[in-house]
Amino acid sequence: MKPVEKIWINGEMVDWEKATMHVLSHVVHYGFGVFEGIRSYEQPDGSAAIFRLEDHIQRLLNSAHILRLECDWTFEDWIRACEQILKVNGLKSAYLRPAHMSGYGKLGLAAIDNPPVSIVAAFEWGAYLGEEGMKNGIRAKVSSFQRNHHNAHMLKGKVNGMYVNNILAKREAVDNGYDEAIMLDTAGYVAEASGENLFVIHKGKAHTAPLANVLGGITRDSCFRIMHDMGVEVVERLIARDELYIADEVFMCGTAAEVTPVREIDQREVGTGHPGPVTKEVQARFLDAVHGKRPEYAEWLHPVT
Repeated sequence: MKPVEKIWINGEMVDWEKATMHVLSHVVHYGFGVFEGIRSYEQPDGSAAIFRLEDHIQRLLNSAHILRLECDWTFEDWIRACEQILKVNGLKSAYLRPAHMSGYGKLGLAAIDNPPVSIVAAFEWGAYLGEEGMKNGIRAKVSSFQRNHHNAHMLKGKVNGMYVNNILAKREAVDNGYDEAIMLDTAGYVAEASGENLFVIHKGKAHTAPLANVLGGITRDSCFRIMHDMGVEVVERLIARDELYIADEVFMCGTAAEVTPVREIDQREVGTGHPGPVTKEVQARFLDAVHGKRPEYAEWLHPVT
């Protein structure tokens, strides 16, 4: 991670090296907080635009509401903070990390009155699953760790502590020589990857898990729109594990991973073992859209002026 000059903390711009919190802060011990991952992209005119900023901030506030984690910052405050953090650090193409967390005060599980800590950081971050993976596809492993049940964790929120499960899945995959993990739900159906949603292409249709046990990804939603515009039918349904092995194409999508093809799952080639035509077209349209080259998706871009 390449340091920048400033991080926004509770309404103030703080030097990167001074952006710390107390080691006894509630979130450090219990993971009680929420966050978002957002990307900005340099546009053809040299300006910066943030991809689907309003949708991300609304999800952040929804996540806080689900946890009953009080937030004094308004929707507009968060929007301005995201704009300001890019400008103050001179960033165009960047990854933004807004977060709202239970801070220092009391330990113990309830700790209702702990003052929250709100941050927005921004820094340069390339292809999450690698440039090679973006071009030629990644290798994935079905994880031994299950996706949490929606009654065990509130899956409509991006909750800090919930990601321990995802970390275990990711590490297991990497330790076994794979790039990413695919997690099944508690009934054994395909849910999502450790940090991405998943689409399976078979006989010209795209299939993806229903929202009950997966994160309602904003990039996922964007891919729905793109495939609709391509004339590709998208079906939300339960997907058995072995359907992954006979798929024509599989791709993952998320803010960090953008649109990444999957070329192999559990030592089995996906389709031809190379990114397929649907995946390549979705990826191309998505990357054009975020870089301001697709006027039909202009509403997805929040200009930083």
